[in-house]
Amino acid sequence: MARVTVEDCVDKVENRFDLVLLAGHRARMISSGAQITLDRDNDKNPVVSLREIAEKTISPEDLQEDLIHSLQKYVEVDEPEADVPLIGAGGSVDADDTDVAVEHMSEEELLKGLEGLAPPEEQPEPDEE
Repeated sequence: MARVTVEDCVDKVENRFDLVLLAGHRARMISSGAQITLDRDNDKNPVVSLREIAEKTISPEDLQEDLIHSLQKYVEVDEPEADVPLIGAGGSVDADDTDVAVEHMSEEELLKGLEGLAPPEEQPEPDEE
């Protein structure tokens, strides 16, 4: 097919398998409407892509980055993590619990509650004589 062009490209991209991937990706880009960087000379898209790589009109590193980006299905995005309660911090906390109900208690109610918790004081028994 384009044996001379492939031999010229091996100097720019050392691995022949990588060269096939990059040239194929560039040929698909040209087919989808990307601008070519040199004259077509009645060549098909794969030969044009190999000639572009051989003449360094397009960077193999840029092609490789574009190929990787086109193959990625999930893009990692660094997002701040939600606050996660520590294990053993007591009680279970749901991530949806944003409203905290605070009960207000008067001093009298507090004292009555504390009196109910304290054991009754022992009264000395009167002597039975």
